[in-house]
Amino acid sequence: VQLQASGGGLVQPGGSLRLSCAAFGFTSDYYAIGWFRQAPGKDREGIVCMNSGNGDTDYADSVKGRFTISRDPAENMVYLQMNNLKPEDTALYYCTTELHVRCPPLYGMGYLGHWGQGTQVTVSS
Repeated sequence: VQLQASGGGLVQPGGSLRLSCAAFGFTSDYYAIGWFRQAPGKDREGIVCMNSGNGDTDYADSVKGRFTISRDPAENMVYLQMNNLKPEDTALYYCTTELHVRCPPLYGMGYLGHWGQGTQVTVSS
């Protein structure tokens, strides 16, 4: 499995960004996929997970109502739309996945079997 995240950048508080994740090499249609982030000096924070089968999602309270995960299986893409960004959202964001499983508790999202390089999101005025 290969994952490649992109779309990060510098944005002012209240602004929006859309992260993209190109996901290739899946050997199963049954998997969990989502995003975690890591700010300097802090632990990994799982922020969202989606189940491949029914599309059920789970969001961290810190991003609920502001972030939305979506996917386009035909294009092997997963997206994270981030609205009303706050300075505390500043972090490296990683796309991550695990095959043959449903979404774990969000604290486990930072420790799945596959993730790509991160994309930096900086929220600052």
